Amino acid sequence: MASAHTLGWEVLGFIDGYEGLLSPVNYKILTLENTQGIMPSGGTIIGTTNRGRFVAKQGLGEKALIPQPIIDEAKKTLQDLGVRALICIGGDGSLTTADQLFENGVSVVGVPKTIDNDLSATATTFGFDSAVQCVADALDRLHTTAASHKRVMVLEVMGRHAGWIALYGGLAGGADVILIPEIPFSYERLAAHVEKRMSSGAASTLIVAAEGASPMGQGVSTLEGATKGEVRLGGIGAQVAYEIGERTKRETRTVVLGHLQRGGAPTTQDRNLGTRFGVGAVQLIQEKKFGCMVSYLNYQIGAVTIKEAVGQIKHVPPDGQMVVTAKAVGINFGT
Repeated sequence: MASAHTLGWEVLGFIDGYEGLLSPVNYKILTLENTQGIMPSGGTIIGTTNRGRFVAKQGLGEKALIPQPIIDEAKKTLQDLGVRALICIGGDGSLTTADQLFENGVSVVGVPKTIDNDLSATATTFGFDSAVQCVADALDRLHTTAASHKRVMVLEVMGRHAGWIALYGGLAGGADVILIPEIPFSYERLAAHVEKRMSSGAASTLIVAAEGASPMGQGVSTLEGATKGEVRLGGIGAQVAYEIGERTKRETRTVVLGHLQRGGAPTTQDRNLGTRFGVGAVQLIQEKKFGCMVSYLNYQIGAVTIKEAVGQIKHVPPDGQMVVTAKAVGINFGT
């Protein structure tokens, strides 16, 4: 915002994201005055829509083309308003839409914002660190009640196809077990590990399960009710707790962190990263590098093509350094 105003640019914010481009067109002029003081706030002051008329992702690796009439209407809105560049902020779904707009002649620049940290071509996305902090805080609190009652506690966190939040949050919060989509687990081995810990005198066992984690040979756990776009995942925490309780006869409880991970004040790291991404996006527009997304690599802000960024999901390497580190301090992955 500030860097754009320094250049004398007028900045518009389309209400509810891409939906604001369609009739009835809805936007607000963003000024230094009406954006002052928003740094400590999570979320967005202009709203967002992830299941509207611009849904461009149906599932892992599946791309749904946005109908041409919608693309054409959005382009006309931008032309009528005299918008010279569109900054699209979001994860793989939002940026897949941005890429389709770019392919249709819209001058687009992307900014990676997703708590899942699953975008390729950037080391991290803003929102991720805040989500990890939320998980670590929850584990800090669960340690108390779990140890007091000698319970097994299962904390279900977000992470559809990638387990970055579970891995980083679990390691920071002192989890005993971490279950992620990239490493299928065995209920038998998981229960055996829990029983060994508790029988050896451990006061409790804390398990962090990404919503997309799944047992060997089984699919992910889904919820009813999704009507458009990707299916809703959930329920793995309850399943894990049930199986452990049945197999070990230990008292087991489940906590689903859910959208608490998406709210609250952002961490200082995310505040700084978001600011740097914003300045980087303005620089890309200045340089007319449309169809690109700002990225963070080797502690520097750079740029990659949006197509490269959304071409594949960034998964946790099962033999990568973070997993190796977790195992070295005794964390089990249910294998």
